[in-house]
Amino acid sequence: MNIGFAVCGSFCTYASVFAAMENLAHTHRLTPIFSHSSATLDSRFGTAKEHLRRASEICGKEVLTTITQVEPIGPKKLLDVLVIAPCTGNTLAKLAHGIADGPVTMAAKSHLRNGRPLVIAVSTNDALAGAAENIGRLLNRKHCYFVPFGQDDPEKKPNSMVADFSKIPQTIVLAAAGKQLQPIILR
Repeated sequence: MNIGFAVCGSFCTYASVFAAMENLAHTHRLTPIFSHSSATLDSRFGTAKEHLRRASEICGKEVLTTITQVEPIGPKKLLDVLVIAPCTGNTLAKLAHGIADGPVTMAAKSHLRNGRPLVIAVSTNDALAGAAENIGRLLNRKHCYFVPFGQDDPEKKPNSMVADFSKIPQTIVLAAAGKQLQPIILR
């Protein structure tokens, strides 16, 4: 399959995200896409330059980082599936409300126009608070599928949830067949 792999700014998940990307790259053709934050911000989890280089090496092609680069995804039907991992609360809100103001959200909008599957791997500190409504909207939207997710630290961050990134391949297979991997919410 031709899979778009879009990365947003939940930097603490990058070790798991890159492992999932490497796993997929063994059997699929990947197109890496980075949000503005992912492409430009350094954090204690590494520099933007390091992350861009790593994604480019894993996927064997340049990372797409602009709206103009990703806009042809829909019209040219370039992808079979688009994965957003990690998908932050900010990106969830934009997807839920049709805002396409960056490379990841424009890639999603462009891809969804063809009725092709969008796989969302949540990582947000407010999944059980402000982002809950947006998760609900996307759960009910046609062609949107979630990688199963659960609370990552109920004691210190009771509203925070993160996807099980190791389940991305299973979610993709089912999403391509129009089915949601269950259960969506993990214990």
